[in-house]
Amino acid sequence: MGNIFDMSRKKVVILGGAGYLGSAVARAFLAEGAKVVIADVFPEWSEPYIKDLRENPYCSCFRCDLEKDEDIRAAYEECNLRFGGFDTLLNIACYGKAGDLETMSFEDWNSMFNGCIGYVFRAVQTAIPYLKRNEASAIVNTCSMYGLVSPDYRIYGDSGQNNPPNYGAAKAAVAQFTRYCAAHLAPYGIRTNCVTPGPFPDSRKNPPEDFVREMSNKTMLGRVGKPEEIAGAFIYLASDAASFTTGANIVVDGGWTAW
Repeated sequence: MGNIFDMSRKKVVILGGAGYLGSAVARAFLAEGAKVVIADVFPEWSEPYIKDLRENPYCSCFRCDLEKDEDIRAAYEECNLRFGGFDTLLNIACYGKAGDLETMSFEDWNSMFNGCIGYVFRAVQTAIPYLKRNEASAIVNTCSMYGLVSPDYRIYGDSGQNNPPNYGAAKAAVAQFTRYCAAHLAPYGIRTNCVTPGPFPDSRKNPPEDFVREMSNKTMLGRVGKPEEIAGAFIYLASDAASFTTGANIVVDGGWTAW
């Protein structure tokens, strides 16, 4: 039967692969033998995450503005031309304006929906003609624990880490869109699933120690996640080990949402 987790034949595009979690996922796929296109805008702060990947011959760091369909399509073409195909799409990017429920403008509210679910719709729609060429393809989207439960504002205090009202609502939409795509794309051999991360604060952003402690206490395992701990869920859902898995949502949150 062979290694059902083998990634050596996978040609992967990761939209938003230059960030804290995205780069860890990209690194894991490369370690397992996949060919990877990291499609991102590569802001200056992201360079420490992906600097080592720029020298990897099996990885292409491709500049891509997710607001532009032509840029997304160009990322798929980069994978197709450089690595001889494109069979796996990971949607990890998330962007948009935050704010307070009582003062947020409707424009700012919508910006998060565009940056969480709007681009995912465009990315999936644009990918379908490419993914239909394969006998089997996979799409893995990214939700959030706050797409499942409300933030507990008792843990935030004056940390400045407050979760905005539009983020969880937009991430919940990603989970539902994943289920819709799973049903619609199954006849083409395209599996569509979702990974839901829990608390993975980026230590490089120096979150307050008290806040990290409060987050840790919310999980069953008593700690926050490490970026490499999210990668296995993406590997599984993209691999042949998940050939009978579609429409699923794997929650990696240390037990936060299972209390």
